[in-house]
Amino acid sequence: MSVTGIRKRRAGVVVSNKMDKTVVVVVERLVKHPKYKKYLRARKKYKAHDEKNLCQVGDRVELIETRPLSREKRWAVRSVLHRAAV
Repeated sequence: MSVTGIRKRRAGVVVSNKMDKTVVVVVERLVKHPKYKKYLRARKKYKAHDEKNLCQVGDRVELIETRPLSREKRWAVRSVLHRAAV
């Protein structure tokens, strides 16, 4: 069985758009503490490709996994789910 064509997806909030064709997106997820069983918010930053420079800080976007585009960039913006209030 091959897994070709199945790409990971993430949803997060744009925190920086200062680079050309690149945005930094923070993705939050809930993680249960192994000992205390309390849910904690784990955050991770992803650099994502934004071909047309459409994303603004505060936008909620969907990311899709892609081939390596640079040393740190392995994700691309698939769509803007919700625009930030201007």
